[in-house]
Amino acid sequence: MFNYFEAASSMIKEVGVKPEVALILGSGLGYLTGEFQGGVSVDYSKIQGFPVSTVKGHSGRFVFGSFHDIPSVAMEGRFHFYEGHEIKDVVSPIYLFKEMGIERLLITNASGGINRTYSPGDIVAIKDIINLGFRNPLIGPNDDRFGVRFPDMSSVMDFKWLSGLRERLSRDGRELKEGTYIWALGPSYESPSEIRSFEFLGADMVGMSTVPEVIAANHCRMKILALSCITNMASGILKEKLSHDDVVGTANRIRHRFSDVVGKALEVLKEIGHE
Repeated sequence: MFNYFEAASSMIKEVGVKPEVALILGSGLGYLTGEFQGGVSVDYSKIQGFPVSTVKGHSGRFVFGSFHDIPSVAMEGRFHFYEGHEIKDVVSPIYLFKEMGIERLLITNASGGINRTYSPGDIVAIKDIINLGFRNPLIGPNDDRFGVRFPDMSSVMDFKWLSGLRERLSRDGRELKEGTYIWALGPSYESPSEIRSFEFLGADMVGMSTVPEVIAANHCRMKILALSCITNMASGILKEKLSHDDVVGTANRIRHRFSDVVGKALEVLKEIGHE
């Protein structure tokens, strides 16, 4: 069994940074670590027993450093259930972060827009989730060190953090859209009929990640902010065919705007403190 405590202690000792915030960077969003000051990286492959990312656009490493004057660690590449990982492996970074003493998690992803008011390139804050993957990383014996057996899911996002970011962006005349994210297993994109059913369920965007991580982070009582880059409209909303290259391309096209929003989210933490 992977020893989170030993891995966390070893990594902090190796890099000389004790992070306060963790970031999970989705497809095409790994460029954000280029803004880290004094960045030091650790490849997943060098951590014994740790999963390895196999997705194009995910480099597969942790990067430690100072981001907007906050000691941080970022995942360049996450793990997906569709890669063949066990659901426990998908969320293993969350428990590793918890053992590092991290209490705040900023999740990013690339998603398909279902809400017809969205456009490719929009940045949307996730306010709630739908677990259509029907996989829960908490199944099995509960580790009481991390959280309770039956964690409440009625308010998984840190709305104080989200409200602070919304207000910060509004000062610049920018609106932060919000919506509900639905998790589909992938790796195939959804059919138009599936998207219509997701729309009926109340989903605003769809993707192949994030929900297991949110469940695990909520279990660990971490404070979560999740931002989604709408890289394409979901199947059937528009007539275009979907491809992963387009997903990464859109993420790169808005990189400066997305980087600015993530940076402001970190700056908000300095305003609201670590309550």
